[in-house]
Amino acid sequence: MKKGWIAILICMLTLTLSPIKAEEEQEQPALANQAQSAYVMEYSTGQVVFKKNETEKLYPASMTKMMGLILIFEALNNGSLSMEDTVTVSETAASMGGSQIFLEVNEVMKVEDMIKSICIASANDAMVAMAEKLGGSVENFVKKMNDKGKEIGLENTHFVNTTGLHDPEHYSCAKDMARIAQVLIQTGGDQLLAITSTYDTYIREDSEKPFWLVNTNKLIKQMEGVDGLKTGFTQEAMSCITVTAKRDNLRLISVVMKEPSSQVRNAETKQLLDYGFAMFDQKIIYEKGSVIDALNIDLAKPETAELVTLNEVPIVFKIGEEPQITEQKVVLTKNELPYAVDEKIAELVITLDNQTTLTVDLGVNVPMEKVSYFDLFLNLWKQVLA
Repeated sequence: MKKGWIAILICMLTLTLSPIKAEEEQEQPALANQAQSAYVMEYSTGQVVFKKNETEKLYPASMTKMMGLILIFEALNNGSLSMEDTVTVSETAASMGGSQIFLEVNEVMKVEDMIKSICIASANDAMVAMAEKLGGSVENFVKKMNDKGKEIGLENTHFVNTTGLHDPEHYSCAKDMARIAQVLIQTGGDQLLAITSTYDTYIREDSEKPFWLVNTNKLIKQMEGVDGLKTGFTQEAMSCITVTAKRDNLRLISVVMKEPSSQVRNAETKQLLDYGFAMFDQKIIYEKGSVIDALNIDLAKPETAELVTLNEVPIVFKIGEEPQITEQKVVLTKNELPYAVDEKIAELVITLDNQTTLTVDLGVNVPMEKVSYFDLFLNLWKQVLA
């Protein structure tokens, strides 16, 4: 008899809990149905918009080149590389298969054209040539790629080549790909996006062998706001793509992996981006240079400065659910003078009513330094004469 009552209670609990589980599952829409993995996030904050098997290790194919491009643009930013520099093509680079621009051994090409070839046409030969230029060898450049991955917090990624040509030990996941894309946009900025949003152009234009580059990312012509980033395909990886799009102040990054075809891949990416732009909004709560507080330091020159935000401060939220600031606290992170303009010396910790916490870098609007002994003597002498 007791067993019968237990069975009835279990049935009642199951019936009670099932609708709750169903409601939880329905909180995220049924998108990217044919993708093995998908991930959509807001660019500036990293807030997740959509996820599906986002940490599953899969083959990234030519999306791999985004990591190589991070290293290339870092070199451009620090001055160790220039767009006008030239690259001499090795036999290794010229022998690459897959997508290519048919570089010839000992051919000399500008860095700018190499980058265009990588971003627009996904050229394996150009990627290898740049890897050798910056790393000395492909192997050393791949090590730099993996080191950079650890630095930016990738958890399910390992590279064995620069191109994404298939290797069972060469893998990533949708979440990591989105993070790579985020860092690439931060590093390459408008210079990168001007290239990745180009539908077609030429290299070797003034030579006897001009080559027409056509963007492998057709979404830049098919969808409002799309201005990058990188497609990928191998038989093992199937169709995959990382896309970024911006509308008004909101920039999204979308990744889909292991799609059955480029047509399905593009269609499902459109759905993901449309969902993100329809459901989420972004607001800048502080512009760059906004005054947060006054800083007063005895024996400093000057004694008073304003603490200002070093970057704009965005928040991302579901439309109709804009969070409000409930608390702000300034924490000094550098206790010793001097302070330079644009140097981080403090943090503003912002708490929102949705339990989100933001940490904002602060600096001073004017340089501050220690008062010299001469200044102290001069001030003392002025007091005596007053």
